[in-house]
Amino acid sequence: MPRLFFAFALLVLASVAAVASGETMRTTPLHAAAAADDVDAIGRLLSQGAAIDARDGTGATPLLVATHDNRIAAAGALIAAGADVNAKDNIEDSPYLYAGARGHLEILKLALAHGADLKSINRYGGTALIPASERGHVETVRTLIEAGVDVDHVNKLGWTALLEAIILGDGGERHQQIVSLLIKAGANVDLADGDGVTPLRHARDRGFKEIEKLLLAAGAR
Repeated sequence: MPRLFFAFALLVLASVAAVASGETMRTTPLHAAAAADDVDAIGRLLSQGAAIDARDGTGATPLLVATHDNRIAAAGALIAAGADVNAKDNIEDSPYLYAGARGHLEILKLALAHGADLKSINRYGGTALIPASERGHVETVRTLIEAGVDVDHVNKLGWTALLEAIILGDGGERHQQIVSLLIKAGANVDLADGDGVTPLRHARDRGFKEIEKLLLAAGAR
C-alpha cells in the first residue's frame, strides 16, 4: 500500500508540474495586464518588446484574454497596437469569434474594423452570427449582418443562425427580433436542418407563435 500511495503521489506531482509549465509558466505579463484592463502596463510592455500575440497555456493571446472578460480598454489598446483579432486558441476561439458569441459588442466592432475574418468559424463549424443568434444578442446580430456575415452558413450540426435562434432560443422578444433581422437580411426561411426539419416546423413544435407568424409572413413552408 505505501508503494502504491507513493506512486500515486508522484503522478499527482507530475500532473501539477505539467499544469504549471503549460498553463502558468506560459502566461506572460502582457496576458496579466490584459486581464487587469491595465492600458498603461500594456503600453509599457509593448514598448519593451513584449510579443503582442504570445500564447498562454490555452493558446490564448493577450487580446483573447481581454475579450474573455470584456476588457474593452485593454482590447482597444492591443488592437490599436496590431494584435491579431483572428488568432485562435486551442479550442478555436478567436477574439472576433468570442466577442460575437458573447455579445461583447464594443470589442466586436473593434475587431470588425481591424480585419476580422467574416468567414472564420468556431469549433462547431459556425460563424460568429450563429451563437450570437442563439444567445439573443440582438445588437450583435445586427452588427454582424451589417458587416456582411453569411446569414445562411450551416454549422456542423446542420443549423443556420435562423435555425439556432429557434431551436436553442426561448421564443421571446429578443429571439423574435433576431429572427426578424435574419429574415430581412435574406435568410432562407425554408433551409432545413440535417434531418429535413424546417425553421417553421421547429417554431411550431416549440409553440413559438410570434416566430411562426414572422416565418409565415416571409413565405416559409
